[in-house]
Amino acid sequence: MAELLSISEPRKPRPDKPDLTAFLSLGFRPLYIAGCAWALVSIGIWIYAPQWLSMPLGGVAWHAHEMLWAFIGTIAVAFLLTASATWTGFNPLKGWPLAGLTALWLIARIGFLAGGETAFHIACASELAFYLISAACLMRVMIKGKSRRNYGVPFMLLALGIADALFLRATLRGDYIALMQHFDLGLLCMAMIALLIARRVIPFFSMRMVPGLEIPMLVRSGHVQLVLSAAAILLGLAGQGKAMGAALFVVGLVSLWQLARWKPLAVLHKPMLWILYLGYGAMGIGLMVAAVQLGGLSTGVLARNAAHVHLIGMGGFAVLIIGMLTRTALGHLGRPLALDGSMLLSYYLMIAAVVLRLAALWPSSATLHLLHAAALSWIACMGLYLWRFVPMLIRPRYTAPVPQPAKPAGAPLASNIR
Repeated sequence: MAELLSISEPRKPRPDKPDLTAFLSLGFRPLYIAGCAWALVSIGIWIYAPQWLSMPLGGVAWHAHEMLWAFIGTIAVAFLLTASATWTGFNPLKGWPLAGLTALWLIARIGFLAGGETAFHIACASELAFYLISAACLMRVMIKGKSRRNYGVPFMLLALGIADALFLRATLRGDYIALMQHFDLGLLCMAMIALLIARRVIPFFSMRMVPGLEIPMLVRSGHVQLVLSAAAILLGLAGQGKAMGAALFVVGLVSLWQLARWKPLAVLHKPMLWILYLGYGAMGIGLMVAAVQLGGLSTGVLARNAAHVHLIGMGGFAVLIIGMLTRTALGHLGRPLALDGSMLLSYYLMIAAVVLRLAALWPSSATLHLLHAAALSWIACMGLYLWRFVPMLIRPRYTAPVPQPAKPAGAPLASNIR
């Protein structure tokens, strides 16, 4: 796989100053900030001010939609717009077109939060345009760069946008059953994208960071994952729940087998790596739980839709995201690949948020307290990321100073040279 950290960005003589050209040079810069900021704000609204939410997209439908398509999907778009520049040699979107894409995303957030049918339709058009334009830009550079192995990526992103459209249509019609079916469809489309990205970058990052570590890329098993994931989506659309569950179970099982082949014990001393391993494993387990639910074999808490949704969405996607947000941003910004205290703390806060949210699935007198604690951990995690990375994301790529040769003994000082 081509190195993901070699994209060149504009260099300015004053890298200590914020610069709009640098900020709009690659998709990860504005969209990482947008996605993380909204992850913080939307959870705050959902837990502490749900009365602000109004129809047509209100209540749990708003929460589910904003987490999947406005946060997780947005970070995926940001990563793909950035990584595809390395895969193909062409930047798919930069400058004012990238600013326009970000504006579409922002209009959608405002419209869905404002409520009312007019604002809802404006938000729908803006969000669907966001995904359509992103997919089209990716396809353009894939074809231009003849990156045939990545031709499927824009279609995966387009499928995520179609699932979004179906979800929003069900919301407008008030069809809760269809709404949840389309949400699960979107979750699976996102899982396909996450599996593809993670299976490529985890071995690549691991071998770069751990001297002497050799782990396989497992390309064939990756192809099996993608084919079975696509089959599961088609079976779900056809109403074949048990067959869909069987396909998902194998996808999850393959994920855990891959994880074992990647020598997880070798990365325990590297938080920037084990956080990715942890998220990948949780996603595999979540897919297997979803499969058991579809087969009608789960009982108790695991029979609830919230179980597989939060295992995949929080334990899988969100844990992977916080690891990718730090690793890829540091790499593309020319910073040392090392965590400071705030970055490491953000990892632990995300893990705490996942554990607390899963614990809240068990009905008890502590459920509300656990939900609030999970929300606070989540908000603190995203807040720490923004606090640490926004100053870097709005500035030009860091260039380490070139060491100056030592002056020979007796050489005149610069201040004395006329």
